[in-house]
Amino acid sequence: MANIELIATSTFGLEAIVKKEVKDLGFEIKQVEDGKITFLATKKDIPKANLWLRAADRVLIKLAEFKAVTFEELFQGVKAIPWEEWISEDGNFIVNGKSVKSKLYSIRDCQSITEKALVERLKKHYETDWFSKKGPDFQVQVSILKDVVTITLDTSGPGLHKRGYRTQAVAAPLKETLAAALIDISYWNPSRVLLDPFCGSGTLAIEAAMMARNIAPGLTRSFDSEKWPTLNKEYWQEARKEAYAAIDLSKDLKIYASDIDESAIEIAKENAIEAGVDDCIHFDAKGVSEIKVEDNYGVLITNPPYGIRIGEKKELIKIYKDMRRIFRNRKTWSLYVITSDERFEGTFGKKCNKKRKLYNGRLKVEYYQYFGERPSSL
Repeated sequence: MANIELIATSTFGLEAIVKKEVKDLGFEIKQVEDGKITFLATKKDIPKANLWLRAADRVLIKLAEFKAVTFEELFQGVKAIPWEEWISEDGNFIVNGKSVKSKLYSIRDCQSITEKALVERLKKHYETDWFSKKGPDFQVQVSILKDVVTITLDTSGPGLHKRGYRTQAVAAPLKETLAAALIDISYWNPSRVLLDPFCGSGTLAIEAAMMARNIAPGLTRSFDSEKWPTLNKEYWQEARKEAYAAIDLSKDLKIYASDIDESAIEIAKENAIEAGVDDCIHFDAKGVSEIKVEDNYGVLITNPPYGIRIGEKKELIKIYKDMRRIFRNRKTWSLYVITSDERFEGTFGKKCNKKRKLYNGRLKVEYYQYFGERPSSL
């Protein structure tokens, strides 16, 4: 029986992907808004959501929602929340805030009032006037939008993109959560060849391999709520045990990742080892002009260099033309390119079938999608 509401936060443009993930995990969706998907759950589901959501940024507990146009209304609304059900006496509670189009516009004051109300509630429950705050972290957020207050508690801690396998990164890395979403959007499935000729630290290839092997993305990392005394540790033990049992090593994958930077390839190999998928990714240090494509119905998903400096413009043009030359006669291949370079279509020489606006961190990017023939069309 569901008795709590969880919120899976999302990068702009990925709400539909996260909604599908939440639904596939068996949860009932309550509401979909910009940047967040609210769903019904139980305390036992907190580990499951954190371990398995690939494209979401965080998993929050929705503790309360109420209208407040005065600080007294905010104080009383926060104080009414049963904080003792979540925050332990030694808990290190931290309050963050944001306010948009609301009468209570001072974020600092809203944070202060929220913390004061929280402390008053905990003082009464634990019968103490002082908290050591030496225990586990409890990140509280007060969000006010058009005078409606939403109070949440972060169960994840570090963002879900921090899988734990990235030992080192390269310049302009692709977030793991975004990489998983790009793969999900594409036509790729484990029976097809996957190619990334600008693999950098290997994120796209690694995420694809983890998806194909059904490896829970959060399996090798820890979460804030894992340390909460108020959340049964057996829930985490059971969820991890089930996740390990769900791993599928039977598939024969054809995933190829290359990069002209040899040091990037070495980093990618190390990351793949950490992720447990090094045996199913073929890494190679070579430029895109050296790529040879032989299979049919393959899928290219890549994040080419953006070329911010003027001196790189000619190099970028050559890269795009090499890509066009390689795939000009490969009508069965589907190509997916994510870039902030607004000139991509013109330089590549072909208009895409579909384009999607996304964000890699704070950088606005476009996901250009070129659909190849499907096997069923033959």
